[in-house]
Amino acid sequence: MAEAALILEGGGMRGIFTGGVLDYLTEQKQKFSYVVGVSAGACNAMDFLSDQIGRTRDCIAVDDENLRYVHMDPIHILKGNAFDMDMLCNQYPFRYFPFDFDRFFAAEKESECELVVTNCLTGEAEYLQEKSDRNRLMTICTASCSIPLINKEVIVDGYPCLDGGVGDSVPIVRALKKGYRKNVIVLTQMKGFRKKIDHRLDLLIRLKYRKYPMFAKKLIRRSAEYNRLMDRIDKWEDEGRVFVIRPEGDVVGRTEQDPEILRAFCRQGCEVMKKRYDELCAYLEE
Repeated sequence: MAEAALILEGGGMRGIFTGGVLDYLTEQKQKFSYVVGVSAGACNAMDFLSDQIGRTRDCIAVDDENLRYVHMDPIHILKGNAFDMDMLCNQYPFRYFPFDFDRFFAAEKESECELVVTNCLTGEAEYLQEKSDRNRLMTICTASCSIPLINKEVIVDGYPCLDGGVGDSVPIVRALKKGYRKNVIVLTQMKGFRKKIDHRLDLLIRLKYRKYPMFAKKLIRRSAEYNRLMDRIDKWEDEGRVFVIRPEGDVVGRTEQDPEILRAFCRQGCEVMKKRYDELCAYLEE
């Protein structure tokens, strides 16, 4: 096991790229002492620790439209269930794509795993663990994946939470504060990607989350903070301080639904990791 951190970005359906990366690492029996995932990356982290090769791919590239958790048609959008968290975090793990809870909890005895949510009361990231309770684990996962303005707040340990990416999109600083000097980051956008700064939704955000002003403030600043973080990660990568895996070809959209396009993006993740695996091993061993 590498005494290193594995840091997994979110990105909706782009998480299938990360699934391909982690499938290859699982095949190589590569383990990390600390794994932290945000939003879709939280699901990736769980599947990685449970050694379920192909589960992320199967949950995202779904052929049966009735079993998909993303529905971008007007009816679902108007009803507020374009992203069906019950399907993703309840129906999938307990029925359609069974999650190996026992194996996950056993793995946590050797590898620390944190899932990131954003506390709506404070606007800050919370880094949560669960080592035995299946329902609490899936509640944390639901909160981490719940998208602002679309999904309802999820109550975790008595406080309302939403998408972990609002509080901490890529928790490299968290890993550094925990003492890790070897950090492997899996991103779901190509190098150089930066979010567009767009303030057209600022008023809506303030109105929607008037009960949670700190969360609204954090959400409005999210794109700018993400871009500053990417600047730091690029710098640290150039200096050899972090090892970054990211797409090197076509990137799918956050809500892409075509199973074949999604599977191709998963294969890209596997191929990129395979190509750079020796480089990764050298980084971890140096």
